[in-house]
Amino acid sequence: MNSMDFDVVGTALSWLEAGHRVALGTVAKTWGSSPRPPGSMMVIRDDGQVAGSLSGGCIEDDLIRRLRDGELDLQRPALTAYGSDAEEAQRFGLPCGGTVRIVLEPLVGKTWLHDLRDALESGRGFERRLDLETGEVAILDSAEQPRVSFDGRELRTVYGPRYRLLIIGAGQLSRYVASMASMLDYDVTVCDPRPEYHEGWSSIENTTLSAMMPDDLAAQMKLDAHSAVLALTHDPKLDDMALMEVLKTPAFYIGALGSRRSNEARRARLLELDVTPEQIARLHGPVGLKLGGSTPPEIAVSIIAEMTAVRHRQQIEEIEHAGQ
Repeated sequence: MNSMDFDVVGTALSWLEAGHRVALGTVAKTWGSSPRPPGSMMVIRDDGQVAGSLSGGCIEDDLIRRLRDGELDLQRPALTAYGSDAEEAQRFGLPCGGTVRIVLEPLVGKTWLHDLRDALESGRGFERRLDLETGEVAILDSAEQPRVSFDGRELRTVYGPRYRLLIIGAGQLSRYVASMASMLDYDVTVCDPRPEYHEGWSSIENTTLSAMMPDDLAAQMKLDAHSAVLALTHDPKLDDMALMEVLKTPAFYIGALGSRRSNEARRARLLELDVTPEQIARLHGPVGLKLGGSTPPEIAVSIIAEMTAVRHRQQIEEIEHAGQ
């Protein structure tokens, strides 16, 4: 679950505590093109205030009007759909052929919201089950990948833990990478034991600066399949120290800055440091896709682009890499 969903839950609780009536909308199913994926959430207050998004703005206004005018029965969960035909899809600005089914439910007196907030704050994966006939909700621990299923009666939504990014090195390039990763909702940790690089990091959202040695911090973080690592110092003493540790973890993406030649030398050094050829093969180095730019912000874009493609299991063509 990302920080937007966390904000939706927190906002719903604050509105309820202030005495408002609140409805929760969840995207249950989509067909064709859809602006927001299944599992997306939005809360609507009795005066029309909203938090979150179900369609990126396509259908929110109509839902607010219908709820405010009392058209929708919110004594118990209800199902509504948009884009059932081409005319309606065009009316609400949905992409061509897009259809969205939304489950709406009243939140008054729903103590499970506190269980949901606790699950979010713990950082663990969990599943939310909603029975549309009874309105009952269950929050269960889950190790599954994020998914949504809906059979007409029960909406089951699995939320994975938030993605994390560990950046080794606090130089200029790292600042751009951290800022972009933060916008993509990563929880970013920047590691650099060199104090001369520490100034100014507190201003970057969702980012924590650590002065620990890279291998110690990597071990402490217990990196998992929702983690990515970037070695960006150009200093083998720091980068190699981190890579020795992280290449043995299930992190979904591990990248290292440098030219092809410097990365070939790095791989040779890692072989001498008890890292196996299979583990070394997981390293993306040179890091990033060759997009044609050479400035730090452009290199950061190339790194984030490759990391995003790997995260979403997209096949990356055998094109030349950035080779910084």
